[in-house]
Amino acid sequence: HVRQLYALVSETLRYASVLEKLLDGAALLQAEKKLPPQLAKVLVYDLLFGKGLKCGGRWKALARRHRARLEAELARMKVRHKVSRNEDLLAPEQAVSPAAFQVPRYVRVNTLKTCVDDVIDFFKRQGYTYLGKAASVEELKALSGKKFLLDLHLPELLVFPSQTDLHDNLLYTSGHIVLQDKASCLPAFLLGPVVGSHVIDACAAPGNKTSHLAAILKNKGQIFAFDVDPKRVAAMNTLLTRAGVTSCQLAQQDFLTVDPRDPKYSRVTHILLDPSCSGSGMVTRGPGQEAAPSAERLQALAGFQRRVLNHALSFPALRRLVYSTCSLHQEENEDVVQAVLQEWGSAFRLVTAFPSWPCRGLTAFSGAESCLRASPAETLTHGFFVAVLERCREGAAAPSSLPAAAKENPQPGEGTEPGAAPKKRKKKKQWVK
Repeated sequence: HVRQLYALVSETLRYASVLEKLLDGAALLQAEKKLPPQLAKVLVYDLLFGKGLKCGGRWKALARRHRARLEAELARMKVRHKVSRNEDLLAPEQAVSPAAFQVPRYVRVNTLKTCVDDVIDFFKRQGYTYLGKAASVEELKALSGKKFLLDLHLPELLVFPSQTDLHDNLLYTSGHIVLQDKASCLPAFLLGPVVGSHVIDACAAPGNKTSHLAAILKNKGQIFAFDVDPKRVAAMNTLLTRAGVTSCQLAQQDFLTVDPRDPKYSRVTHILLDPSCSGSGMVTRGPGQEAAPSAERLQALAGFQRRVLNHALSFPALRRLVYSTCSLHQEENEDVVQAVLQEWGSAFRLVTAFPSWPCRGLTAFSGAESCLRASPAETLTHGFFVAVLERCREGAAAPSSLPAAAKENPQPGEGTEPGAAPKKRKKKKQWVK
């Protein structure tokens, strides 16, 4: 709900000048003197441009009372500007990047509660047409209407057209599916802990990656998830409970204050680290909504990211770590990884993450191509960066470039049927520890 509200307010800001003209032309504020101007913009945006007023009560009734007048004023504005689409009323710099529209709706099947085949059958019964497993990114681009595909890279990810809204779908509200961008699914997938492992999710909220880790672990082993904000921890607890996660211990704690030598974490072999970043890869943020971070801001973020990555690598039993951000900036990505690897010498090394992934790390240093990047243009996802680090051991075999999850779910051409997944098992409801 917070994400939906954020999107609504962000879009309202993007249409602010258009909404001001609509309010003036329809004389809405003169007719409703007690209506706050900013609230009026949100209501009018949702009424005319959004999903049709999901709110209730007197504000909904008020907006609907003036609907005809507002629609007439919108029609006059389009005639005056000689345009047919609402989007064309925006100034060029306000127009949404095409990337925001070409990123599909990704749906991760929550295998703690169901399986891919059952979810596919459910959507078929709802009138959707299943087109099988995608063979290329181009197939994802071509999706339209009530059609969907199985993703070409991730075995438990379904792909729908970008404008598909599933927030009210029974599978979503019951926790059987998770609405999660494909790039955001990569960190847990590439960490790939084996069933029974002890894992840390260092900066865990809002919890989608944590629930993904629990699904990979099949609720066996242990996940330690940290976030410093009490409200985010409470919301995350609700999300994990809905997803059927029982193998997670939540802690309202700054990960930097966690003692790596605490016996509690002596068996932690895998860490997922997705620290705070500039968020510059999130395509749902319209242009102009947030200024590009200054050099000082980027340096401050990178300094924090280096500290938290160094801290994560200090856990004594750690074998594999995934570092990820939703940032496009080299300062937060390749530069952070390079600096920390230099500090640790030969103790850790980069392994090639997902060799078949088309978008690689920037050539900022030798070996940076082992990292991967994601982008709307090349991978049809949000902008993302992922690096996989493994501890070096004397005499150890070369590290695997694919996690355990990928080995259990081979890539195309290795003998798996599209949509193959474990059958669901009935489980008693349990609270998150």
